[in-house]
Amino acid sequence: MKRLILASAVILGWAAAALGAEPGMLISLRAVHMLNNEQASRATPVAFEATVTYYNPGDVDLFVEDGGEAVYVETATNAHLSPGDRVEVKGRVRASFRPEVLAESVTVTGHGSLPRPLAADFGQLIRAERDCQLVTVRGVVRSADMVVNQALHSMYLHLLMDGGSIDASVTGNDTAGLAKLLDAEVEVTGVAAGRFDSKNQLTGILLEVSTVANVKLLKQNKAAPEMLPVTPMDEVLAGYHVLDQRRRTRVRGTITYFEPGSAMVLQSGAKSIWIMTQSTTPVHVGNLADATGFPEISGGLLALSEGQIREDGEVSPIVPRPVTEPDLASGVYAFDLVSTEGQVLTSLRQASQDEYLLVANGHLFSAIYHHPDEADGVRLPAMKAIAAGSLVRVTGIGMVTYGSNPFKGPVSFSLLLRSYGDIVVVEKPSWLTVRNLTGVVSVLVALVIAFGVRQWILERKVHGQTIALAGRIEAKAALERRMALLEQRRSRILEDINGSRPLAEIIEQITGLVAFTLNGAVSWCEIADGARLGASWNEALGRRILRQDIVSHSGQALGVLFAALDEADPGDEEEVEALAMGARLALLAIETRRIYSDLLYRSEFDQLTDIHNRFSLDKELQRCIEEARQQAGIFGLIYIDLDRFKQVNDVYGHHVGDLYLREAARRMKAQLRAIDILARLGGDEFAALLPAVRRRADAVEVAQRLERSFDEPFVLDGFTLSGSASVGIALYPEDGASKDKLFTAADAAMYLAKEAKLGN
Repeated sequence: MKRLILASAVILGWAAAALGAEPGMLISLRAVHMLNNEQASRATPVAFEATVTYYNPGDVDLFVEDGGEAVYVETATNAHLSPGDRVEVKGRVRASFRPEVLAESVTVTGHGSLPRPLAADFGQLIRAERDCQLVTVRGVVRSADMVVNQALHSMYLHLLMDGGSIDASVTGNDTAGLAKLLDAEVEVTGVAAGRFDSKNQLTGILLEVSTVANVKLLKQNKAAPEMLPVTPMDEVLAGYHVLDQRRRTRVRGTITYFEPGSAMVLQSGAKSIWIMTQSTTPVHVGNLADATGFPEISGGLLALSEGQIREDGEVSPIVPRPVTEPDLASGVYAFDLVSTEGQVLTSLRQASQDEYLLVANGHLFSAIYHHPDEADGVRLPAMKAIAAGSLVRVTGIGMVTYGSNPFKGPVSFSLLLRSYGDIVVVEKPSWLTVRNLTGVVSVLVALVIAFGVRQWILERKVHGQTIALAGRIEAKAALERRMALLEQRRSRILEDINGSRPLAEIIEQITGLVAFTLNGAVSWCEIADGARLGASWNEALGRRILRQDIVSHSGQALGVLFAALDEADPGDEEEVEALAMGARLALLAIETRRIYSDLLYRSEFDQLTDIHNRFSLDKELQRCIEEARQQAGIFGLIYIDLDRFKQVNDVYGHHVGDLYLREAARRMKAQLRAIDILARLGGDEFAALLPAVRRRADAVEVAQRLERSFDEPFVLDGFTLSGSASVGIALYPEDGASKDKLFTAADAAMYLAKEAKLGN
């Protein structure tokens, strides 16, 4: 009788829930699973009950299961939820790898037992047949590390199963037990989650394990790691043995890119894939082709290795998709044929590629055309010349430069050009540039000075004629010769001001001109907060001294010009005019050099954080590589990515975000030596170049100091924020002998560190 009453109550409860539900609302996990991603993107409301199988209070990840169906739910952090809780979830579905739920509320209705975990092999996991379900797996532990994220501890295990490798993030702080797990056979029970790229493609398996008790030791390792015999470093490959069980896979699509002996891209609709191949047989971009190869993860994205290509001759061109800078930065269009616009900053021919550096919406990216190496004897055509400042439209393959992760936020990107025809000038640069305006101003100032000098010459000429009328012809000839020489020296000074001659030499020329104009007077110039140039002070002793301040157009004192004359010489207006002329020339020289220095500084330093920018870092990195090659030396490169910086902008606004970036740069710079270089690559990405390290431990010590510089809270504009950063280290030449390889190695190391944090 009690069972009948209970069953009736449950049926009545379901009926009441169904009658009170919003029209179209999904009330079971099965209904959610029946949707495809196109249907899930409509944000249909849901209200269902299920059992919690995993929840970590420090994260938003929640997995629930009911009736053999399981789903991922994004909820709030620090909720009072435990595995086994029976919860009511209300929210809306959304598209992802598979339809998932964005919760509006999660309410505990009771507590019971967990669903029985399902035994799973690697094939079932990698095919996502057990996605979001509670499973039990067996494998051998290849690595076991303790990671800490915002005071929450967890163990990160890398397991080798029959068929492939997976990762497991285990909530807990059992540091002593880590050593026992290495090389041991274990049984792990947890929720089958996944790793995904920015296109929501599965790139790996991650088990979310709620407690250390769910890791059972089946077979102890034969020998503790510290008891293993020491192997010479050049003989470590003796322990290398891999059983590759990947199956050859076939894909079909349109050829959108081909680099002989390196790679090819196939695209089919909204899907595209990078294929690594050694084939140099010519193919036709725009034709359909089949490719076979072995599944691979390259830069966090799906790829095929050891590709074999068969072109069938059928033409099926792909129309480039117009995209914007945020679209490319999201990584959604990685390997897709796209087109976008940007302004050319500079272009550079390198050994194996031509690169155009572009800017769009304040963000830098590159358009790259790969060509044969001239060292191989190939005669290359001239690089397509495009003037700096031109607005161009580029078409090519979208490439994610520093990794692909939908939870990481915007990433750096570039475009691969198929030919020079893929970059087209849309609008030529405006003539109204700083350089042109500086030239115009220089000409106008030169004309004013020329007019003043000529006027002064004419007045002096008339004065000489009235005094010495008897020797007019001879005096006129002498004066003309003198004026010609004066004009010649003045013209040379103006040319040097607009050239590259050092400022100190130009000032010395000006003091010489003043001395010449004043018939051998002693002349010198004292630059504000700078050097004393020209004649020696001892030469001026016992003479009458004149001075003329050098003042900028904004009223700033730039220096003082002096002239010392014999006491017996009567003072006149010519002396004042000569000093004034010299002061005007000195003003023009100093301000012209400051404009040039300011432009040079802006080209090499980040305007927000006042540290080196990407251009400056590339130049210094190339210099370090050349010096290291000459001296057989080493140096380090640290890649730094600020954690959750996008949340700072979203929650507190871009003003606080800018303050956060400045303070982060200041803290990190304080941890470096004077010879080290800190640069901002863009957004929340930084890099530190360590020119003088002797071993990896030196770079690791610097990296740890950089991470610890975020321990203290950030107090910005009335807000107190917690910060952290993920770092990756690359050592030359151990991790790479070129700029690209060093950046790739450092970014890969940083990516692993960030993934370890995200796994918490």
